[in-house]
Amino acid sequence: MNVLSPTITALAYLVAAVLFILALKGLSSPKSARRGNLLGALGALIGVVTVFLSHELENIGWILGVIAVGAVLSVPASRMVQMTQMPQLVALFNGVGGGAAAVVALLELQHADTLGFLIAVAFTVFVGSVSFSGSVITFLKLQELMTTRPVTFPGQQFVMIALVAVVGVGSYFVIADASYTWAIALMALGLLGGVLVVLPVGGADVPIVISLLNALTGLAVAASGLVLGNTLLLVGGTLVGASGTILTREMAQAMGRSVSNTIFGAFKGGSTAGSTEASDRPVRSSSAEDIAILLGYANRVIIVPGYGLAVAQAQHTISELQQALEAKGIDVVYAMHPVAGRMPGHMNVLLAEASVPYELLVEMDQVNPQFKNADVALVVGANDVVNPAAKTTPGSPIYGMPILDVGEAQQVVFLKRSMRPGFAGIENELLFEQNTTLLFGDAKDSLTKVLGAVKSL
Repeated sequence: MNVLSPTITALAYLVAAVLFILALKGLSSPKSARRGNLLGALGALIGVVTVFLSHELENIGWILGVIAVGAVLSVPASRMVQMTQMPQLVALFNGVGGGAAAVVALLELQHADTLGFLIAVAFTVFVGSVSFSGSVITFLKLQELMTTRPVTFPGQQFVMIALVAVVGVGSYFVIADASYTWAIALMALGLLGGVLVVLPVGGADVPIVISLLNALTGLAVAASGLVLGNTLLLVGGTLVGASGTILTREMAQAMGRSVSNTIFGAFKGGSTAGSTEASDRPVRSSSAEDIAILLGYANRVIIVPGYGLAVAQAQHTISELQQALEAKGIDVVYAMHPVAGRMPGHMNVLLAEASVPYELLVEMDQVNPQFKNADVALVVGANDVVNPAAKTTPGSPIYGMPILDVGEAQQVVFLKRSMRPGFAGIENELLFEQNTTLLFGDAKDSLTKVLGAVKSL
Protein backbone atom coordinates (compact mmCIF):
# COMPACT_ATOMS: atom_id res chain seq x y z
CA MET A 1 0.00 0.00 0.00
CA ASN A 2 2.07 2.87 -1.32
CA VAL A 3 0.13 5.75 0.26
CA LEU A 4 2.83 7.90 1.81
CA SER A 5 5.22 9.94 -0.29
CA PRO A 6 8.97 9.53 0.28
CA THR A 7 9.03 12.92 2.02
CA ILE A 8 6.22 12.01 4.44
CA THR A 9 7.86 8.63 5.05
CA ALA A 10 11.15 10.30 5.91
CA LEU A 11 9.40 12.72 8.27
CA ALA A 12 7.57 9.85 9.99
CA TYR A 13 10.87 8.02 10.48
CA LEU A 14 12.38 11.21 11.88
CA VAL A 15 9.53 11.57 14.39
CA ALA A 16 9.95 7.92 15.43
CA ALA A 17 13.72 8.35 15.84
CA VAL A 18 13.20 11.42 18.04
CA LEU A 19 10.72 9.43 20.13
CA PHE A 20 13.35 6.67 20.55
CA ILE A 21 15.86 9.24 21.82
CA LEU A 22 13.31 10.76 24.20
CA ALA A 23 12.50 7.21 25.39
CA LEU A 24 16.15 6.61 26.28
CA LYS A 25 16.27 9.90 28.16
CA GLY A 26 13.07 9.02 30.01
CA LEU A 27 14.42 5.62 31.01
CA SER A 28 17.35 7.28 32.76
CA SER A 29 15.19 8.15 35.78
CA PRO A 30 12.59 6.09 37.74
CA LYS A 31 10.31 9.12 37.74
CA SER A 32 10.17 9.33 33.95
CA ALA A 33 10.76 5.66 33.07
CA ARG A 34 7.09 4.84 32.43
CA ARG A 35 6.73 7.84 30.11
CA GLY A 36 9.96 6.89 28.36
CA ASN A 37 8.72 3.36 27.80
CA LEU A 38 5.47 4.65 26.28
CA LEU A 39 7.35 7.06 24.01
CA GLY A 40 9.51 4.21 22.75
CA ALA A 41 6.44 2.08 22.07
CA LEU A 42 4.81 4.99 20.21
CA GLY A 43 7.94 5.39 18.09
CA ALA A 44 7.88 1.69 17.21
CA LEU A 45 4.18 1.89 16.31
CA ILE A 46 4.82 4.86 14.01
CA GLY A 47 7.65 2.94 12.37
CA VAL A 48 5.53 -0.16 11.70
CA VAL A 49 2.55 1.81 10.38
CA THR A 50 4.83 3.88 8.15
CA VAL A 51 6.29 0.72 6.60
CA PHE A 52 2.80 -0.59 5.83
CA LEU A 53 1.74 2.70 4.24
CA SER A 54 4.87 3.41 2.24
CA HIS A 55 5.76 0.07 0.61
CA GLU A 56 4.09 -2.44 -1.67
CA LEU A 57 4.31 -5.42 0.65
CA GLU A 58 3.88 -8.98 -0.52
CA ASN A 59 2.23 -11.71 1.56
CA ILE A 60 0.40 -9.08 3.60
CA GLY A 61 -1.89 -11.74 5.05
CA TRP A 62 1.04 -13.73 6.41
CA ILE A 63 2.62 -10.60 7.87
CA LEU A 64 -0.55 -9.55 9.68
CA GLY A 65 -1.09 -13.12 10.86
CA VAL A 66 2.39 -13.34 12.37
CA ILE A 67 1.92 -9.95 14.08
CA ALA A 68 -1.39 -11.14 15.53
CA VAL A 69 0.14 -14.39 16.80
CA GLY A 70 3.03 -12.47 18.37
CA ALA A 71 0.66 -10.03 20.09
CA VAL A 72 -1.61 -12.81 21.39
CA LEU A 73 1.35 -14.67 22.85
CA SER A 74 3.44 -11.77 24.16
CA VAL A 75 0.83 -9.60 25.90
CA PRO A 76 -0.47 -12.22 28.37
CA ALA A 77 3.02 -13.69 28.77
CA SER A 78 4.45 -10.29 29.74
CA ARG A 79 1.63 -9.67 32.20
CA MET A 80 2.25 -13.01 33.88
CA VAL A 81 5.98 -12.44 34.36
CA GLN A 82 6.98 -11.70 37.96
CA MET A 83 9.26 -8.75 38.75
CA THR A 84 11.98 -11.23 39.69
CA GLN A 85 11.78 -12.75 36.20
CA MET A 86 12.25 -9.49 34.28
CA PRO A 87 15.91 -10.26 33.42
CA GLN A 88 14.81 -13.55 31.89
CA LEU A 89 12.13 -11.73 29.86
CA VAL A 90 14.68 -9.17 28.67
CA ALA A 91 17.01 -12.00 27.64
CA LEU A 92 14.28 -13.71 25.61
CA PHE A 93 13.12 -10.49 23.91
CA ASN A 94 16.72 -9.66 23.12
CA GLY A 95 17.32 -13.10 21.62
CA VAL A 96 14.21 -12.87 19.46
CA GLY A 97 15.37 -9.50 18.09
CA GLY A 98 18.79 -10.84 17.17
CA GLY A 99 17.37 -14.02 15.65
CA ALA A 100 14.83 -12.09 13.57
CA ALA A 101 17.54 -9.78 12.20
CA ALA A 102 19.64 -12.81 11.23
CA VAL A 103 16.76 -14.57 9.42
CA VAL A 104 15.74 -11.41 7.54
CA ALA A 105 19.32 -10.82 6.38
CA LEU A 106 19.60 -14.45 5.23
CA LEU A 107 16.43 -14.14 3.15
CA GLU A 108 17.57 -10.84 1.65
CA LEU A 109 20.75 -12.43 0.32
CA GLN A 110 18.91 -13.11 -2.95
CA HIS A 111 18.75 -9.33 -3.54
CA ALA A 112 22.46 -8.79 -2.99
CA ASP A 113 23.96 -6.48 -5.59
CA THR A 114 26.73 -4.51 -3.89
CA LEU A 115 29.75 -5.27 -1.73
CA GLY A 116 28.38 -3.19 1.12
CA PHE A 117 25.10 -5.09 1.01
CA LEU A 118 26.90 -8.46 1.20
CA ILE A 119 29.07 -7.30 4.11
CA ALA A 120 25.94 -6.15 5.96
CA VAL A 121 24.26 -9.52 5.32
CA ALA A 122 27.24 -11.53 6.59
CA PHE A 123 27.53 -9.33 9.68
CA THR A 124 23.82 -9.48 10.51
CA VAL A 125 23.52 -13.23 10.02
CA PHE A 126 26.47 -14.00 12.29
CA VAL A 127 25.99 -11.38 15.03
CA GLY A 128 22.22 -11.87 15.16
CA SER A 129 22.72 -15.63 15.56
CA VAL A 130 25.27 -15.11 18.35
CA SER A 131 22.82 -12.85 20.15
CA PHE A 132 19.97 -15.35 19.77
CA SER A 133 21.73 -18.46 21.09
CA GLY A 134 23.65 -16.49 23.75
CA SER A 135 20.41 -14.97 25.03
CA VAL A 136 18.80 -18.41 25.25
CA ILE A 137 21.70 -19.66 27.39
CA THR A 138 21.48 -16.60 29.69
CA PHE A 139 17.75 -17.26 30.07
CA LEU A 140 18.42 -20.88 31.04
CA LYS A 141 21.05 -19.75 33.58
CA LEU A 142 18.88 -17.05 35.14
CA GLN A 143 15.90 -19.38 35.29
CA GLU A 144 18.22 -21.95 36.87
CA LEU A 145 17.22 -24.51 34.24
CA MET A 146 20.95 -25.14 33.92
CA THR A 147 23.89 -24.48 36.21
CA THR A 148 24.65 -20.81 36.91
CA ARG A 149 28.34 -21.67 37.32
CA PRO A 150 30.86 -21.24 34.48
CA VAL A 151 30.96 -24.22 32.12
CA THR A 152 34.36 -24.92 30.62
CA PHE A 153 35.99 -27.91 28.96
CA PRO A 154 39.55 -28.79 27.96
CA GLY A 155 40.68 -27.06 24.79
CA GLN A 156 37.84 -24.54 24.87
CA GLN A 157 40.17 -21.70 23.88
CA PHE A 158 41.33 -23.63 20.80
CA VAL A 159 37.73 -24.35 19.81
CA MET A 160 37.01 -20.62 20.01
CA ILE A 161 40.06 -19.77 17.92
CA ALA A 162 39.06 -22.38 15.31
CA LEU A 163 35.53 -21.00 15.29
CA VAL A 164 36.79 -17.48 14.60
CA ALA A 165 38.91 -18.80 11.73
CA VAL A 166 36.01 -20.69 10.13
CA VAL A 167 33.75 -17.63 10.55
CA GLY A 168 36.35 -15.62 8.63
CA VAL A 169 36.31 -18.16 5.79
CA GLY A 170 32.51 -18.30 5.76
CA SER A 171 32.20 -14.53 5.70
CA TYR A 172 34.59 -14.39 2.73
CA PHE A 173 32.46 -16.79 0.66
CA VAL A 174 29.22 -15.01 1.59
CA ILE A 175 30.71 -11.67 0.54
CA ALA A 176 32.56 -12.95 -2.54
CA ASP A 177 29.97 -15.38 -3.97
CA ALA A 178 26.70 -14.52 -2.17
CA SER A 179 26.73 -18.19 -1.20
CA TYR A 180 23.56 -19.38 0.50
CA THR A 181 25.33 -22.49 1.74
CA TRP A 182 27.98 -20.45 3.52
CA ALA A 183 25.37 -17.97 4.79
CA ILE A 184 23.51 -20.85 6.44
CA ALA A 185 26.82 -22.18 7.77
CA LEU A 186 27.58 -18.70 9.11
CA MET A 187 24.27 -18.75 10.94
CA ALA A 188 25.08 -22.16 12.45
CA LEU A 189 28.53 -20.91 13.50
CA GLY A 190 26.90 -17.86 15.09
CA LEU A 191 24.54 -20.07 17.09
CA LEU A 192 27.49 -22.16 18.26
CA GLY A 193 29.49 -19.00 19.04
CA GLY A 194 26.72 -17.59 21.24
CA VAL A 195 26.62 -20.80 23.27
CA LEU A 196 30.41 -20.95 23.64
CA VAL A 197 30.65 -17.30 24.70
CA VAL A 198 28.00 -17.51 27.41
CA LEU A 199 28.69 -20.97 28.84
CA PRO A 200 31.94 -19.90 30.63
CA VAL A 201 30.18 -16.93 32.25
CA GLY A 202 28.77 -17.57 35.66
CA GLY A 203 27.28 -16.13 38.80
CA ALA A 204 26.99 -12.38 39.08
CA ASP A 205 28.48 -11.81 35.61
CA VAL A 206 25.39 -13.09 33.77
CA PRO A 207 23.52 -9.72 33.89
CA ILE A 208 26.53 -8.06 32.25
CA VAL A 209 26.36 -10.57 29.43
CA ILE A 210 22.66 -9.80 28.92
CA SER A 211 23.58 -6.17 28.37
CA LEU A 212 26.41 -7.14 26.01
CA LEU A 213 24.09 -9.36 23.96
CA ASN A 214 21.57 -6.51 23.89
CA ALA A 215 24.26 -4.29 22.37
CA LEU A 216 25.02 -7.00 19.77
CA THR A 217 21.34 -7.25 18.88
CA GLY A 218 21.27 -3.48 18.36
CA LEU A 219 24.23 -3.70 15.99
CA ALA A 220 22.62 -6.59 14.10
CA VAL A 221 19.37 -4.65 13.74
CA ALA A 222 21.30 -1.57 12.56
CA ALA A 223 23.03 -3.70 9.92
CA SER A 224 19.68 -5.15 8.88
CA GLY A 225 18.57 -1.56 8.32
CA LEU A 226 21.32 -1.33 5.70
CA VAL A 227 20.20 -4.63 4.18
CA LEU A 228 16.56 -3.55 3.93
CA GLY A 229 17.32 0.08 3.12
CA ASN A 230 15.30 1.18 6.16
CA THR A 231 16.60 4.33 7.87
CA LEU A 232 14.59 3.83 11.06
CA LEU A 233 16.02 0.34 11.64
CA LEU A 234 19.49 1.76 11.16
CA VAL A 235 18.88 4.58 13.66
CA GLY A 236 17.01 2.45 16.19
CA GLY A 237 19.57 -0.35 16.06
CA THR A 238 22.43 2.08 16.46
CA LEU A 239 20.77 3.63 19.51
CA VAL A 240 20.29 0.20 21.09
CA GLY A 241 23.83 -0.85 20.23
CA ALA A 242 25.38 2.34 21.62
CA SER A 243 23.30 2.43 24.80
CA GLY A 244 23.84 -1.29 25.37
CA THR A 245 27.59 -0.87 24.98
CA ILE A 246 27.67 1.98 27.50
CA LEU A 247 25.51 0.03 29.95
CA THR A 248 27.73 -3.05 29.59
CA ARG A 249 30.81 -0.99 30.39
CA GLU A 250 29.12 0.70 33.38
CA MET A 251 27.95 -2.65 34.77
CA ALA A 252 31.39 -4.19 34.37
CA GLN A 253 32.93 -1.23 36.19
CA ALA A 254 30.33 -1.58 38.97
CA MET A 255 31.47 -5.19 39.34
CA GLY A 256 35.10 -4.11 39.42
CA ARG A 257 36.14 -5.99 36.30
CA SER A 258 36.61 -5.42 32.59
CA VAL A 259 34.23 -6.69 29.92
CA SER A 260 36.94 -9.02 28.56
CA ASN A 261 37.50 -10.45 32.03
CA THR A 262 33.77 -11.01 32.34
CA ILE A 263 33.65 -12.99 29.10
CA PHE A 264 36.97 -14.80 29.24
CA GLY A 265 37.62 -14.82 33.00
CA ALA A 266 36.73 -18.50 33.42
CA PHE A 267 39.55 -19.46 31.07
CA LYS A 268 41.94 -17.84 33.56
CA GLY A 269 40.06 -18.90 36.70
CA GLY A 270 38.91 -15.34 37.32
CA SER A 271 35.19 -15.57 36.80
CA THR A 272 32.54 -15.74 39.49
CA ALA A 273 32.73 -19.47 40.01
CA GLY A 274 31.50 -20.32 43.46
CA SER A 275 29.86 -22.90 45.64
CA THR A 276 26.20 -23.65 46.24
CA GLU A 277 26.86 -25.45 49.53
CA ALA A 278 25.39 -23.98 52.72
CA SER A 279 27.91 -23.17 55.45
CA ASP A 280 27.71 -24.95 58.84
CA ARG A 281 29.85 -22.36 60.72
CA PRO A 282 28.14 -20.92 63.82
CA VAL A 283 26.32 -17.60 63.48
CA ARG A 284 24.20 -15.47 65.79
CA SER A 285 20.49 -15.59 65.00
CA SER A 286 17.59 -13.93 66.74
CA SER A 287 13.80 -13.55 66.78
CA ALA A 288 11.63 -11.02 64.98
CA GLU A 289 10.80 -9.42 68.34
CA ASP A 290 14.49 -8.86 69.14
CA ILE A 291 15.10 -7.41 65.67
CA ALA A 292 12.13 -5.09 66.17
CA ILE A 293 13.68 -3.79 69.39
CA LEU A 294 16.96 -3.11 67.58
CA LEU A 295 15.12 -1.19 64.87
CA GLY A 296 12.53 0.50 67.08
CA TYR A 297 15.11 2.11 69.36
CA ALA A 298 17.54 3.17 66.63
CA ASN A 299 18.04 6.71 65.42
CA ARG A 300 19.10 5.82 61.91
CA VAL A 301 18.40 2.68 59.88
CA ILE A 302 19.76 1.88 56.42
CA ILE A 303 17.87 -0.78 54.48
CA VAL A 304 19.81 -2.77 51.87
CA PRO A 305 17.39 -4.43 49.42
CA GLY A 306 18.49 -7.43 47.36
CA TYR A 307 17.23 -10.13 45.04
CA GLY A 308 15.75 -12.10 47.98
CA LEU A 309 13.40 -9.18 48.64
CA ALA A 310 12.16 -9.39 45.06
CA VAL A 311 11.77 -13.17 45.20
CA ALA A 312 9.66 -12.91 48.36
CA GLN A 313 7.58 -10.07 46.84
CA ALA A 314 8.20 -8.19 50.10
CA GLN A 315 8.54 -4.68 48.68
CA HIS A 316 5.20 -3.53 50.13
CA THR A 317 6.04 -4.97 53.55
CA ILE A 318 9.46 -3.29 53.65
CA SER A 319 7.75 -0.04 52.67
CA GLU A 320 5.31 -0.43 55.57
CA LEU A 321 8.19 -1.15 57.93
CA GLN A 322 10.01 1.97 56.73
CA GLN A 323 6.88 4.07 57.35
CA ALA A 324 6.39 2.52 60.82
CA LEU A 325 9.96 3.36 61.75
CA GLU A 326 9.64 6.91 60.40
CA ALA A 327 6.46 7.34 62.47
CA LYS A 328 8.63 6.70 65.52
CA GLY A 329 11.01 9.48 64.43
CA ILE A 330 13.67 7.15 63.02
CA ASP A 331 15.66 8.26 59.98
CA VAL A 332 15.41 5.57 57.27
CA VAL A 333 17.02 5.37 53.82
CA TYR A 334 17.63 2.61 51.26
CA ALA A 335 21.16 1.80 50.10
CA MET A 336 21.19 1.02 46.37
CA HIS A 337 24.04 -0.96 44.80
CA PRO A 338 24.43 -0.42 41.03
CA VAL A 339 23.79 -4.11 40.28
CA ALA A 340 21.47 -4.97 43.17
CA GLY A 341 19.08 -7.69 42.04
CA ARG A 342 20.00 -9.03 38.64
CA MET A 343 19.76 -5.92 36.48
CA PRO A 344 20.64 -2.24 36.93
CA GLY A 345 17.61 -0.43 38.34
CA HIS A 346 15.90 -3.72 39.28
CA MET A 347 15.56 -2.73 42.94
CA ASN A 348 14.58 0.85 42.07
CA VAL A 349 11.63 -0.39 40.02
CA LEU A 350 10.65 -2.90 42.69
CA LEU A 351 10.57 -0.25 45.43
CA ALA A 352 8.78 2.22 43.17
CA GLU A 353 6.08 -0.43 42.79
CA ALA A 354 5.58 -0.13 46.58
CA SER A 355 5.48 3.70 46.37
CA VAL A 356 8.78 4.12 48.20
CA PRO A 357 9.77 7.80 47.67
CA TYR A 358 12.63 8.06 45.21
CA GLU A 359 14.34 10.53 47.55
CA LEU A 360 14.91 7.70 50.05
CA LEU A 361 16.95 5.66 47.54
CA VAL A 362 20.62 6.56 48.03
CA GLU A 363 23.23 5.41 45.55
CA MET A 364 26.29 3.46 46.73
CA ASP A 365 28.85 6.27 46.59
CA GLN A 366 26.61 8.57 48.64
CA VAL A 367 25.42 6.02 51.20
CA ASN A 368 28.70 4.26 51.99
CA PRO A 369 30.05 7.12 54.18
CA GLN A 370 26.73 7.06 56.08
CA PHE A 371 26.98 3.46 57.36
CA LYS A 372 29.34 4.39 60.20
CA ASN A 373 26.63 6.68 61.58
CA ALA A 374 23.86 4.09 61.20
CA ASP A 375 22.58 2.23 64.26
CA VAL A 376 21.28 -0.67 62.16
CA ALA A 377 21.92 -1.86 58.61
CA LEU A 378 19.00 -4.11 57.62
CA VAL A 379 20.05 -6.39 54.75
CA VAL A 380 17.08 -8.06 53.05
CA GLY A 381 17.97 -10.73 50.54
CA ALA A 382 21.31 -9.25 49.47
CA ASN A 383 24.62 -11.05 49.81
CA ASP A 384 27.26 -10.51 47.14
CA VAL A 385 26.90 -6.70 47.08
CA VAL A 386 27.75 -6.47 50.81
CA ASN A 387 30.41 -9.18 50.91
CA PRO A 388 33.67 -7.73 52.33
CA ALA A 389 35.62 -10.39 50.43
CA ALA A 390 35.43 -7.98 47.52
CA LYS A 391 37.85 -5.75 49.47
CA THR A 392 39.75 -8.09 51.74
CA THR A 393 40.35 -11.31 49.83
CA PRO A 394 42.62 -11.11 46.77
CA GLY A 395 41.83 -14.07 44.57
CA SER A 396 38.17 -14.06 45.50
CA PRO A 397 35.96 -14.22 42.39
CA ILE A 398 34.42 -10.86 43.33
CA TYR A 399 37.65 -9.19 44.52
CA GLY A 400 37.65 -5.58 43.33
CA MET A 401 33.89 -5.26 43.06
CA PRO A 402 32.64 -2.10 44.83
CA ILE A 403 30.34 -3.06 47.71
CA LEU A 404 28.05 -1.45 50.26
CA ASP A 405 29.98 -1.02 53.53
CA VAL A 406 27.23 -2.37 55.78
CA GLY A 407 29.82 -3.85 58.16
CA GLU A 408 30.57 -0.33 59.41
CA ALA A 409 27.10 0.03 60.94
CA GLN A 410 26.83 -0.53 64.70
CA GLN A 411 24.51 -3.47 64.17
CA VAL A 412 23.94 -5.52 61.03
CA VAL A 413 20.75 -7.53 60.59
CA PHE A 414 20.58 -10.10 57.79
CA LEU A 415 17.28 -11.53 56.64
CA LYS A 416 18.10 -14.80 54.85
CA ARG A 417 16.38 -18.04 53.96
CA SER A 418 19.44 -20.13 54.78
CA MET A 419 23.23 -20.06 54.94
CA ARG A 420 23.43 -20.91 51.24
CA PRO A 421 25.77 -18.49 49.37
CA GLY A 422 24.38 -15.82 47.08
CA PHE A 423 24.20 -15.86 43.28
CA ALA A 424 27.99 -15.64 42.97
CA GLY A 425 28.33 -18.70 45.23
CA ILE A 426 30.69 -17.06 47.73
CA GLU A 427 30.51 -17.32 51.51
CA ASN A 428 30.04 -13.96 53.23
CA GLU A 429 32.35 -13.41 56.23
CA LEU A 430 30.10 -10.59 57.39
CA LEU A 431 27.55 -13.18 58.50
CA PHE A 432 29.95 -14.41 61.19
CA GLU A 433 30.90 -11.00 62.67
CA GLN A 434 29.96 -10.19 66.28
CA ASN A 435 27.79 -7.22 65.32
CA THR A 436 25.76 -9.32 62.85
CA THR A 437 22.41 -10.92 63.67
CA LEU A 438 20.53 -13.23 61.33
CA LEU A 439 16.79 -13.73 61.04
CA PHE A 440 16.11 -16.86 59.01
CA GLY A 441 13.01 -17.35 56.90
CA ASP A 442 11.13 -16.03 53.91
CA ALA A 443 11.76 -12.29 53.68
CA LYS A 444 8.08 -11.38 53.50
CA ASP A 445 7.14 -13.53 56.50
CA SER A 446 10.10 -12.24 58.52
CA LEU A 447 9.38 -8.60 57.67
CA THR A 448 5.70 -9.05 58.52
CA LYS A 449 6.64 -10.37 61.96
CA VAL A 450 9.18 -7.58 62.50
CA LEU A 451 6.63 -4.98 61.36
CA GLY A 452 4.03 -6.28 63.81
CA ALA A 453 6.55 -6.26 66.63
CA VAL A 454 7.73 -2.70 65.80
CA LYS A 455 4.14 -1.42 65.85
CA SER A 456 3.60 -2.97 69.29
CA LEU A 457 6.66 -1.31 70.86
